[in-house]
Amino acid sequence: MKNLRVTAVFAVLIVLALAAGLSTNQDTPISPVPSVENTGPQGARALFLFLREGGHAVSEQRTSLDSLATGTRTLVLASPIGRPVSDDEASAVERFVQAGGTLVYLSTRELGKHQAALEKWLKLEQGPLLPASERGLSTDLADAGGTTADVWLGAGPLRGLSALRIAQDRGIRVDHPQAVPLAGLGGAVAVWRVALGQGEVYVLSGADLMENRRLELLDNVRFWSALAARGPLVIDEYHHQLAPPPPVSRGIWVFAAQVLAVAGVYALSRGTRFGAPRPLWAEKHRSALEYVRSMGWLMRRAKVEKELLPELDRSLRHQLQEQLGISLDLEDTEAARRMEQEGGIPALSYLDAKTQLRQLLTQPSVRPADYARVARLYAHLERAVTGREAAPRA
Repeated sequence: MKNLRVTAVFAVLIVLALAAGLSTNQDTPISPVPSVENTGPQGARALFLFLREGGHAVSEQRTSLDSLATGTRTLVLASPIGRPVSDDEASAVERFVQAGGTLVYLSTRELGKHQAALEKWLKLEQGPLLPASERGLSTDLADAGGTTADVWLGAGPLRGLSALRIAQDRGIRVDHPQAVPLAGLGGAVAVWRVALGQGEVYVLSGADLMENRRLELLDNVRFWSALAARGPLVIDEYHHQLAPPPPVSRGIWVFAAQVLAVAGVYALSRGTRFGAPRPLWAEKHRSALEYVRSMGWLMRRAKVEKELLPELDRSLRHQLQEQLGISLDLEDTEAARRMEQEGGIPALSYLDAKTQLRQLLTQPSVRPADYARVARLYAHLERAVTGREAAPRA
């Protein structure tokens, strides 16, 4: 039985080891980020190496666009979705273009989600879907999911080109007054040129033109070679990276310190003491009889508050209103007359009780015996009004 249990344990361990090994050997998912570090089909590593080995000055921008290197001729923003371009960076890029630089912005597919500052500056909108076209390819399967865009106007790096290979997706609209469509298919535009100051901006619908899988198709690589021939070309990598998380709030550290301090005080107060034990303090509590005697002594010394006297009359008048319908606003004489008429209670009983109450109110202090005497008169009147006692004689 023991050998069977050991065998079962080893079998479980072997299965877990095999599962862990198979999970680590799984292929890394293909990255869709058009980064110069991505060697997958949708990456831009092939373009970066091609331009560098061709003798062109090409580099990466791994910091904010506020710090573009001096002498940069062309800046490429390839569908960045890692972090948004800030308003300050967009202003810096606009100054770069106005001073004679060239911006190639390969727009993201989801407008209004990632790069609001650039889209607001260039006034970008989503265009219609590009029709399918396999023109220029040797077979229909050479680029599944792509289409061939015609070059309508050979300006700038498109001079001498006839067709570009891009993804069959939606085109783009540029609502800028200086925007001119350069390439597309049917009614969809894939490449725009916007002249700004001494420079220019090329807006493309997606990063398809620089992807590893389409770089050698049609005139794609000639487009990039023409741009790199102008001078130093910088490819932005900074905005492909995710923004760092915000720093931990100081309040959290303060809260953690407070929790640790409270835990330390609790441990210190409740923890085991080391050393010689101290004698226990024998605490003697008073008996319940002592508390009763103290309460009785306190009540004997207490004085009657004069504010209790008006409450006696107010309570009786409320009973008269509820039981006999005598209004609270009536004078005492009229109320006494109505009480005798409606309830058969002599008016002099109420007026006598009210006279004694007023006399007590004029005294500087009220003795408990005097208060008890007046309270007894009002109690008899209330009981008579409610019918629990016979009416007192006048």
